[in-house]
Amino acid sequence: MKPATIIGLVLIVVGIIGFAVGGFSFTHEKKDVDLGPLQVSHKQTSTVPIPPILSAIALVGGIGIVVVGARSR
Repeated sequence: MKPATIIGLVLIVVGIIGFAVGGFSFTHEKKDVDLGPLQVSHKQTSTVPIPPILSAIALVGGIGIVVVGARSR
């Protein structure tokens, strides 16, 4: 399998996952108060959206790379 075909397939998978998931989120802990043995903290969740246009670009680009890679034989 050619490297271009592998890259194209990876882009197709990334595009499909981008449409399916729509973004990813992560949680981190923040300290509010730290007074010796007394500590008050909270967990904060942040979400990073993946724009649908980026997913579409990855999908179309991956299809294009696979097609061009198949025709160059």
